[in-house]
Amino acid sequence: MTKKYTLKGLCCPNCAAQIERTVSVMEGVQAVTVSPVTTVLNVEFVSNLAGRITQLVEQAVYKHGPEIVVMDNDRNEDAESNDAGEKWEIIKLIAGAVIFAAGMLLDKFFSPEPHRYIRLAVFIAAYLILGGDVVFRALKNIARGQVFDENFLMSVATIGAFAIGEYPEAAGVMLFYQIGEMFQDLAVKRSKKSITSLMDIRPDYANLKKSGGNIEKVAPDTISVGDIIIVKPGEKIPLDGIVVEGISMLDTSALTGESVPRKAETGDAVLSGSVNQSGMLTIEVTRIFGESTVSKIIDLVENASSKKAKTENFITTFARYYTPVVVILAVLIAVLPPLIFGASTGSIWQDWIYRALVFLVISCPCALVLSIPMGFFAGIGRAARKGVLVKGGNYLEAFNSLETVVFDKTGTLTKGVFKVTAVEPADGFSKDSLLELAANAESYSNHPIALSVMKEYGKSVEREKLSDYTEIAGHGVSVNLNGRAILAGNQKLMAKAGIGFQESQSVGTKVYVASNGVFAGCVVISDEIKPDSRNAISALKAKGVRKTVMLTGDNPHIAEAVAAELKLDEVYGGLLPHEKVEKVEILNGKKSAKGKLAFVGDGINDAPVLAMADIGVAMGGLGSDAAIEAADVVLMTDEPSKLCDAIDIARFTKKIVGQNIVFALGVKVVFLALGAFGVATMWEAVFADVGVSLLAVLNAMRIMRAR
Repeated sequence: MTKKYTLKGLCCPNCAAQIERTVSVMEGVQAVTVSPVTTVLNVEFVSNLAGRITQLVEQAVYKHGPEIVVMDNDRNEDAESNDAGEKWEIIKLIAGAVIFAAGMLLDKFFSPEPHRYIRLAVFIAAYLILGGDVVFRALKNIARGQVFDENFLMSVATIGAFAIGEYPEAAGVMLFYQIGEMFQDLAVKRSKKSITSLMDIRPDYANLKKSGGNIEKVAPDTISVGDIIIVKPGEKIPLDGIVVEGISMLDTSALTGESVPRKAETGDAVLSGSVNQSGMLTIEVTRIFGESTVSKIIDLVENASSKKAKTENFITTFARYYTPVVVILAVLIAVLPPLIFGASTGSIWQDWIYRALVFLVISCPCALVLSIPMGFFAGIGRAARKGVLVKGGNYLEAFNSLETVVFDKTGTLTKGVFKVTAVEPADGFSKDSLLELAANAESYSNHPIALSVMKEYGKSVEREKLSDYTEIAGHGVSVNLNGRAILAGNQKLMAKAGIGFQESQSVGTKVYVASNGVFAGCVVISDEIKPDSRNAISALKAKGVRKTVMLTGDNPHIAEAVAAELKLDEVYGGLLPHEKVEKVEILNGKKSAKGKLAFVGDGINDAPVLAMADIGVAMGGLGSDAAIEAADVVLMTDEPSKLCDAIDIARFTKKIVGQNIVFALGVKVVFLALGAFGVATMWEAVFADVGVSLLAVLNAMRIMRAR
């Protein structure tokens, strides 16, 4: 069983990591993820915990963040607005700043000795207002055995500054720390809002048509299958359904990234999240809101952060060991130099203790722990806006090492729709007469080949003129048309009837036609190549993909012709499903150690191969249920070239994440060295902590805006 909770008030990435570890070791919990970006906790657990899981989660969250409110998403709970709390924090910040400024004025205009205790009292008051909650949280965490966090580092550093007489710096550091935290929280909130707004496809209401023709505006989740809804121009379609009346153009860009509107008319299926642009539509609902396309896409994007990239996991592990190490180093900086150099005066000890305290302020790893998942989440959001649904940061990161792309043929590189591509009449017959004979012969069949012939003919067949219709297994059909014996089928049928015929050299399925024992010609039916496929293959090679392969169950001759036209590196035709698996295993063995293999299929018949590939990519077909469930990545427009968009976004995300790692660690190392050598003060230390976090978060948001 699984449950999802929103942790309202969670802003500390270290707290998120601690909550995740605590919940994960609970008995009966099978998997858990906490995203510091979306503030969502996903927990998978055994069924006998169903009645207690919420209580256990609340206890774990309270242990690491008493101020955090646990909201059960299944119950659509909502916590009270925290506007009052935010206002109170601003009031405290202003009051602390005013008192701090008063203390600085005392320092500047009055001699310290007569006003020493007044000066101390002013700075203590400013410190308690500004940093009292930080110290309180540090003490509570220490009592619970959670020592090494941001609250602990700031408390030890600033209280230590008081102890060595650096009152202004102790209060000032806490002031600027709180200002920095406020701006950092604001940046994170705006960043999350920017990302989630990309998937702002959740409808606010539905116009339900009641008996008697009245229209009532209701919540989408109250609508049932079979209900009739009205969608006016400019409104979002709230639920999946079938158009029963009306004609309009739909904007599906929120689902597919495709800006070209799609036409919808009576009988067409329409998807929730699309925007009605012109005419009014009457729609019969086919899925409840929880099962609709819009709900599945929103849920997929929100949950994508639960599958972390290797970089994210590394940074989380790094931060866990990094903080205790820097605390130990700070102690060594404070103690070893005075002991080694035999310092006997208090000023030497005070100097090295001050350096150690600066070292502690600088050391907080928040810039890394927050900005890295923010970068991957932004990348996933950007990809979703382009019509590429990526189910986790691990899959987005894998696109950077893509070496081999294996394609299915039908429905992936081709349209999956049979169409007459050639009409080749024999001497004495015209194209029209040949098509007429073929259409009459195939008029009783529902086979896709027969239907494509009928569609190409474009006229109705007068069946009253037909008689003696017979299907000849493995060969074709025979029929009598006003006394004329017509045969339509493969080469075997012509040979069996003793009819001399000219073999067609065209690529595709061939229907040979004869009339009264005379060869009339050949109709060729093929699955059309998607116009986008050619661009996709050439673009993938330009982006460094070493090998493109096609696997298909279709006729090897047809497969080779398609592969030659698309300039694929390898092609294997006539494969059964298990043979496709065997081929992918072989291809997997040929790639480099760090190389990745992607399989692109329809997500229905290719489930075993999709699961085996490093990246399983399904052609989504505008929200095919099976495709969304089966694959790691879904291309919502059925365009193979969307793979190139995914590669571009993955590479830019990697670039930004790399910049943040180098920038954050680089600044930390420089300032840690400066602090250890007594060059950096606590003022610079605050920038090295909060300032770097803020800049790293802002840099991560470039992923959303870059072209």
